[in-house]
Amino acid sequence: MGCIFTLIRQVHMFSTRQSAIQKGLEIRSRVIQGIRSYFHDADYLEIETPIRIPAPAPEIHIDAVESGEWFLHTSPELCMKRLLAAKYPRIFQISHVFRKSERGAKHLPEFTLLEWYWAYHTYQDMMIQCEELITHVAERLGYGTLLHYGDTTIDLSRPWDRISVQDAFSRYVGSSMEQALSENRFDERMGFVIEPQLGRHRPVFLYDYPSECGALARLKPSNPLLVERFELYICGLELCNAFSELTDPAEQRQRFIGEKKIRRAMNKIDYPMPEPFLQSLRQMPPATGNALGVDRLVMLFADAHTIDDVVSFTPEEL
Repeated sequence: MGCIFTLIRQVHMFSTRQSAIQKGLEIRSRVIQGIRSYFHDADYLEIETPIRIPAPAPEIHIDAVESGEWFLHTSPELCMKRLLAAKYPRIFQISHVFRKSERGAKHLPEFTLLEWYWAYHTYQDMMIQCEELITHVAERLGYGTLLHYGDTTIDLSRPWDRISVQDAFSRYVGSSMEQALSENRFDERMGFVIEPQLGRHRPVFLYDYPSECGALARLKPSNPLLVERFELYICGLELCNAFSELTDPAEQRQRFIGEKKIRRAMNKIDYPMPEPFLQSLRQMPPATGNALGVDRLVMLFADAHTIDDVVSFTPEEL
């Protein structure tokens, strides 16, 4: 009998929560409508790719959920790049993606990702387009150039601020990113020291990551120790991860081999090599791509400080 009463209390608690987040879900719907209107107006093709795949990209810090002998995708990236190689120059997708053991105030094991690719452009062009997309959504929601998040007012007027990873370490840590890498503390200092300081009152692009931190990104021609990658931060919240795409199949294979070696050393699943993707790189044009967390974008516009407030169901409710 006690178990039945406990279940009844849980159902009541969850239904009360879902009643309380109705405004957040309404804003979520309008954000997704705004995203689609931006890309349709920009002549992008909306596409869908399979969620269940035989081989995810073997990245060190991203773990896929097993689905039989295959995996639920952590990103639609590999399939979307194969479409780029098949001469689809402007594509976007809003997709559910899955990552093992991710749960917290800003994380879910299943979340919504916007991913888009733009052939014959670079990560610098992508920064400008990212500004256009988010300000377009803000205008559709009636926010104009000012966004209020908690006690903070964020100025969305363009152009947005930009800071290199190297300069961010100098400014906020007081040491170099090379030192952090040598001490194996790069992610720690990024997550606990640098990221909370970024985009407090204006959005900021953090760009030019060390080459160790971009398994699928193109090396910077003027400095091959860096990759052409950026992340966008608004009020300390990381919203997206973008880069100029690596299109050399031999180099990409070697990077994957390196990632797989480290994964094995960490006792993680050794994913199969994604051979169809690697073969397609021979035809893939120069391009830039971006992966943006839709749930986090909705959090900003809904003034929500937990991801639970902008999704209809959490894993604990199922």
